[in-house]
Amino acid sequence: PLPTIGGVVTQGEVYTKLLFHLRESQELSATMAHLIQMQDSPHDADRLRALGWLAMSEMFNKTTEQITKLATKGLQ
Repeated sequence: PLPTIGGVVTQGEVYTKLLFHLRESQELSATMAHLIQMQDSPHDADRLRALGWLAMSEMFNKTTEQITKLATKGLQ
């Protein structure tokens, strides 16, 4: 559920929650990539999986930046 102010959901609260979850997803994706790389597996599939998680981490980071730009331009 979304937090409300006086029973009304605000854009600021939604933005804050969205950024929190995007940042958390970015961190967890990077952690997953690191954990897979630490398994010391000779299989190319595992290396590819780690790269996929790293790419997801970067995608979440870029998405966070774009949302921040969008929200900042909307506040001016």
